[in-house]
Amino acid sequence: MTLPIHDILPQASRISMGCMGLGGGWNETEVSLAAEQQAFAVIETALENGINFFDHADIYSHGKAETVFGRYLNAHPQQREQLYIQSKCAIRLPQTGQVGLYDCSKTAILRAVEESLQRLQTEYLDLLLLHRPDPLCQPEEVAEAFNQLQQQGKVRHFGVSNMGWAQLQLLQQAVTQPLRANQLEMSLAAHNWLEESVMVGMPAAAGRHFGYGTIEYCQLHNIQIQSWGSLAQGRFSVGYPGQTEAESAVCQLLQQFAAEYQCSTEAIILAWLMRHPAQVQPVIGTTNLQRIRACAEASRILLNREHWYQLYIAARGERLP
Repeated sequence: MTLPIHDILPQASRISMGCMGLGGGWNETEVSLAAEQQAFAVIETALENGINFFDHADIYSHGKAETVFGRYLNAHPQQREQLYIQSKCAIRLPQTGQVGLYDCSKTAILRAVEESLQRLQTEYLDLLLLHRPDPLCQPEEVAEAFNQLQQQGKVRHFGVSNMGWAQLQLLQQAVTQPLRANQLEMSLAAHNWLEESVMVGMPAAAGRHFGYGTIEYCQLHNIQIQSWGSLAQGRFSVGYPGQTEAESAVCQLLQQFAAEYQCSTEAIILAWLMRHPAQVQPVIGTTNLQRIRACAEASRILLNREHWYQLYIAARGERLP
């Protein structure tokens, strides 16, 4: 099954490699040789396993994730046209004497993209996402920034992250370019995106808020839904500390299905997301090479309806209403 994003990036992989863990710690130190070697191994392992879509943000490892990725591109310039690079902006990390905040102003967007391109050592981004909704955002300013970046050839396509359908609609009425992606927290652990749709009109749904209609809006407007936290930070791994009864039940099913489909448990977790008609593109954030290979197996798995529902019901910890 093809992704909505294939309309503009026809060879993009079904899975996205999240780069938040590259570059070393979240501090101001220089990128070490060990961090560089790790990043190169992660990138090459992803590519060897058919993953060519890479998800960045200007804040990841305080910019070091982009920096170390840029070193890879500099060492392998022939690879650039085979890769799809996405980055995000609009989060300003707290600094001495300053609070952390969100900034979708024209000046901030233009500055962030310029700095990301320098760190990545590339002339363009395939996709730029606004990382978080900025309550002070002026959609017309965003439109001006997007127009300038597109005209200069620095960004080819645009999207958002962590936004509901009304925010998408408000932004789209000002922005001339189609918003191509929306990245949201979605997993077997964070499944309120399903709960709100299943429990329409039920009082119990009020405690399971996600942003009703967002998934459907994205489907209607051909906006690629990307899931962050897709593996739920390892909560469904055997022996995970503090695992709930529901998570333990999911873990058992994952092992059963992995044996049946002859793949990894990671592949089943991702295949569960990918089975939804919205054609979710999972973002994986692991830097473990074995887990990257395990995740890549998901592209060949199609869960049947019974298995999909068994996992969903186990994750919610109770039968369907």
